[in-house]
Amino acid sequence: MRLQLLGQVRAGDTDLGGARQRLLLAALALAGGRALSRDTLLDALWEHDPPRTALNVLRTYASRLRAVLPPGAITLVGDGYALSGVTTDAEEFEALAAGRPREALALWRGEALAGLEGGYAAAQRARLEERRLTVLERAVEADLEAGLHAEAVAELRALVAAHPLRERLSALLMLALHRSGRQAEALAVYSDLRALLSDELGIDPSPELSELHLRVLGGELPPPRTAVRPAQLPADLADFTGRAELVEALATELAPGAALPVHVIAGIGGVGKTALAVRVAHRVRGRFPDGQLAIDLRGGSDPMDPADALERLLGALGVGGPPAGLADRAALYRSLLDGRRMLVLLDNAASEAQVRPLLPGTSQCAVIVTGRSRLAALAGARTHDLDVLTRPEALSLLGAVAGRARIAAEPEAAVAVAEACAFLPLAVRIAAARLAARPGWNVAVLRDKVAGERRLAELAIGDLAVERTFDLGYDQLAAEQARAFRLLAVADAPDLTLRVAAVVLGVDDPEPLCESLVDLNLLESPAPGRYRYHDLLRVFARSKVADEERDEALARLTGDWLRQVRAAAAASRDGSPQAGAWLAEEAACLVGTLRRHEGEPLPRRRQGSTLAVARALCEVGGGDSQEALVRGLIALGEGDPATEEAMAALRI
Repeated sequence: MRLQLLGQVRAGDTDLGGARQRLLLAALALAGGRALSRDTLLDALWEHDPPRTALNVLRTYASRLRAVLPPGAITLVGDGYALSGVTTDAEEFEALAAGRPREALALWRGEALAGLEGGYAAAQRARLEERRLTVLERAVEADLEAGLHAEAVAELRALVAAHPLRERLSALLMLALHRSGRQAEALAVYSDLRALLSDELGIDPSPELSELHLRVLGGELPPPRTAVRPAQLPADLADFTGRAELVEALATELAPGAALPVHVIAGIGGVGKTALAVRVAHRVRGRFPDGQLAIDLRGGSDPMDPADALERLLGALGVGGPPAGLADRAALYRSLLDGRRMLVLLDNAASEAQVRPLLPGTSQCAVIVTGRSRLAALAGARTHDLDVLTRPEALSLLGAVAGRARIAAEPEAAVAVAEACAFLPLAVRIAAARLAARPGWNVAVLRDKVAGERRLAELAIGDLAVERTFDLGYDQLAAEQARAFRLLAVADAPDLTLRVAAVVLGVDDPEPLCESLVDLNLLESPAPGRYRYHDLLRVFARSKVADEERDEALARLTGDWLRQVRAAAAASRDGSPQAGAWLAEEAACLVGTLRRHEGEPLPRRRQGSTLAVARALCEVGGGDSQEALVRGLIALGEGDPATEEAMAALRI
């Protein structure tokens, strides 16, 4: 339950009873969980003149409150009571006061403890009002620090009129007027306050205010800082292609609301996260008239320390020489954004810990985050997993960069190029740029260059390279993650099961490693317990495998396959249809893996594996597809002296 104290004492639609019963609840709530004695509560309710029945009335009030509050909220402690399990707006106010003063002030709904009488209520009301004014002064100071001098004048005049003896407010008004070029009015504020203090209290203004007066009079104050309206968004791409539905969805959701909108765009390197974020940011920038901040957090290479990121963001907001600590910088950053509508783009984020200090504290702002990691632990964020382009989108991007007529003239070759790029936007853009830079090439020439295992080397132009982009993510992996990423590519199968992953990696439980790679968008998980690579990432992973560790992984894999195949063949002979289906599926994986490593070491193991699986398939039977697998397996064993004998035995 949430209790409101900064206004009338209430808890939603709950009936809290009469004034004294609500005063009892307020006293317990303001105690912060501490127990208040019977005498303290009697003094709070009746001051020093309680009636003879006061103790019974106090117990009645407590009983009535127990009936409407959550169970166990009011407990008897000694001869008094304590309140627990209830939050208050006064607690929220204190939590927000340091870093988000404007949000803290917005919690007030009038005079604190409104309608409650007596000395205790008056003392608590005065204490809370003093805290409100202190936080209000802090909020105005932040406005002046941000250069909002002219905007602050009207608010400060009203505050000075309401609290004419509060010197800090007069000082802030003098400062705002002076920095707005209104020196005479600033001096008049001082004269009025000095006269008021002399007439009512017989004292002079404080030394601090007198010094400020002299500095205004002598023009010695530093020049006013003008309000900074940053516009840091990178340029939108003229040939941005596809993503129409996601662009519309993000543009709709990125609007100020009840809570800070934070949207994370996650995906593998080169999938177009930044391009999408910039496109969406330009679509919605009109909703954020106070400016747009953008920063590259270098999550793919050398992640920026959040304190350094805050120094840059504060500099963009006009702050020179920010505080030294991360917490102080974050608090100042939130204060400067409080009450302003600003869009923040955090590009290439590495982790939740890097992003959290960079989030504004106000719901009037919005944040777009991009990164290879999904940042699943970032509270309140919505994650969008960005996939590769569709075939039509990839062909459209090829045409936009290389020329639509050239692509239309060779549609089959263009499709082959897009497929070789695995529809990855960066790869498609690089291939198209190479074609555009070579007017003498036709599309078929490019198709031949990007075919096969050397395509990563071919997908580079200028400072753009798919392999370099993948390297940035790979270099950030922990040693065991990097090993898993490399070795899982040895099993050249469309999908990897956890069993296959365990064999390849030589570990009992590979799931945590596999899932960590999924979180970093280096593996995909189409179904629970199954994993696969993006096509270009598989090529990249294979390029990182050393010969020795590849041979060891392949030995573990083929040895396990042989054991599984023999068991499945025996089960299939005993009438298990599931075993026969599994055998065909595993045979397809073995064909792919052994064909990938054809001509490499372990020839006996390779030939023995192919013949064992071929024999098992023949025993199981299963039609033309099974026969084709058998022929493929035996062809891989060609050159083995036992091949002719095996073919004769299997009647092929």
